[in-house]
Amino acid sequence: MKAHGTAHKYGDNIDTDVIIPARYLNTSDEVKLASHCMCDIDETFIHKIKPGDILVAKDNFGCGSSREHAPIAIKACGISCVIAKSFARIFYRNAINIALPILECEAAGERIEDQDEIEIDFDRGIIHNLTKQESYQAQPFPAFMKHIMEKGGLLKAIAKGE
Repeated sequence: MKAHGTAHKYGDNIDTDVIIPARYLNTSDEVKLASHCMCDIDETFIHKIKPGDILVAKDNFGCGSSREHAPIAIKACGISCVIAKSFARIFYRNAINIALPILECEAAGERIEDQDEIEIDFDRGIIHNLTKQESYQAQPFPAFMKHIMEKGGLLKAIAKGE
């Protein structure tokens, strides 16, 4: 698995209420959720995302509530991966469950800047910052997580009996 896109960088403690504000949770439609993703922190976010782009943050990304709407909105926007120095555990789990690739990497979360061009090799856990000509090492997905990602999420993997 690989990803390639432009980085969109945010700071520490980006909570699920910022990712998808509660006032938009009256739908489970992924497209509608995506249309409001990050709107309270960056009203231009949804307009500048291109399919394959990468969301980058610092510490404790996805803190707050346990709602799955947050990773669903991010994935539905076209984001191919979220990289952060650290994630709230429930967000991490919810992202894997819906097959949104996420990588914890302190160096990448610190060094990548907004609009850097990023390439990711998920099999090796290597994040290449093509803009800065730097590479950062994250943990590659363990086999069971890679399997969930390849099947399109946990429920799809279970439904296929795998």
